Amino acid sequence: MSDTSSTGLHAWLISDTPESRRQARFGQLYRQWLAFRRNPMAVAGLGIVVLLLLVAAFAPLIAPFDPIAQALDKRLLPPSATNWFGTDALGRDIFSRIVFGTRITLVIVLLVVVTVGPFGLLIGAVSGYFGGWVDRLLMRITDVFLAFPRLVLALAFVAALGPGIVNAIIAIAITTWPPYARVARAETMVIRNQDYIEAMRLQGASRARIIWKHVVPMCMPSLIVRTTFDMAGIILTAAGLGFLGLGAQPPMPEWGAMISAGREQIFDQWWVATFPGIAICIVALGFNLLGDGLRDVMDAR
Repeated sequence: MSDTSSTGLHAWLISDTPESRRQARFGQLYRQWLAFRRNPMAVAGLGIVVLLLLVAAFAPLIAPFDPIAQALDKRLLPPSATNWFGTDALGRDIFSRIVFGTRITLVIVLLVVVTVGPFGLLIGAVSGYFGGWVDRLLMRITDVFLAFPRLVLALAFVAALGPGIVNAIIAIAITTWPPYARVARAETMVIRNQDYIEAMRLQGASRARIIWKHVVPMCMPSLIVRTTFDMAGIILTAAGLGFLGLGAQPPMPEWGAMISAGREQIFDQWWVATFPGIAICIVALGFNLLGDGLRDVMDAR
């Protein structure tokens, strides 16, 4: 019975003649999923991201020790059955700190993406649709931000705002939005000349309605792909700020700060800085692989 239901659902999803908008939408998503899962590297990236989410959600159950509690009698212990990744200079379990550090990493990434995604999309859509002096003004502002390397500009903003995780998020967000605006502008300049956009103008639709209802949805696939790729860069920028002492402040278990704390023992007690660095590499790789898969599936070109 279940096989029959599954076959019927499959046929309903891949139907070439959908009977409703809902069926067409679900069918498109199902076809994209079928294409996505044929890419093993993309599936591996999705697995890494899902694992990151699960570790962050169940960190108190996974971590065997308190990530902040100090145990000076257990300083700089090598990896063992008790402390899987060893301990740091204050006797804190490195594995537990990496596990709880996933929460800080996700908070930074999600807050930055939620902030810069809509803002960059709005700037790019308005610039590309209106053109003229509006386009020149908004794109010259965008060029000013693009002229500086992201980390250098983030350092400047954090130096002005002061160290701390909140200020680091603000600094990263301020320096991350220009590529989103560029992508949205390029998409909008193609979309605005389509026949259906002209039909909406002839029907009397306002510019705001056209941008919100018809331009923005068409820009979303490219923005989603760009967001996935940018997550790796956001993680590296946040880790760089933490390494310099301008991001999350001690005793918070932030991966960049953990690498900074272990750099003095890198040759003798290699595990202090190595395992947080491996965590950053794996997570950044996961988001990049996921972005590659989404690009292949969602980019019509």
